[in-house]
Amino acid sequence: QVQLVEAGGGLVQAGGSLRLSCAASGSTFRIGSMGWFRQAPGKQRELVATIYSGGSTNYADSVKGRFTISRDNAKNTVFLQMNSLKPEDTAVYYCSASSYYSRDGRFWGQGTQVTVSS
Repeated sequence: QVQLVEAGGGLVQAGGSLRLSCAASGSTFRIGSMGWFRQAPGKQRELVATIYSGGSTNYADSVKGRFTISRDNAKNTVFLQMNSLKPEDTAVYYCSASSYYSRDGRFWGQGTQVTVSS
């Protein structure tokens, strides 16, 4: 299977920046796209950004122009650079990866808390 470990969350003031990282280990050959989701208290988990193995990306409208997702395929690591953070970005951020094998389902990390103070 695949294990995903996030790092880089924390507390930041509005307007500040944070960089999240997610390292994959295990059967990484199974990984297709990688991405970041987030879940705020009382809200559903939502997709923030996705990066495909070829490098193409997509973003939620709420983070376009502020967040950048990138990927180091050699190190099986995905990053999320978050700039111009807003209080509404406060959430637990989860790294996730799709599998080339449908029976795997999605792989998930344990989550990292991002808190943006106003």
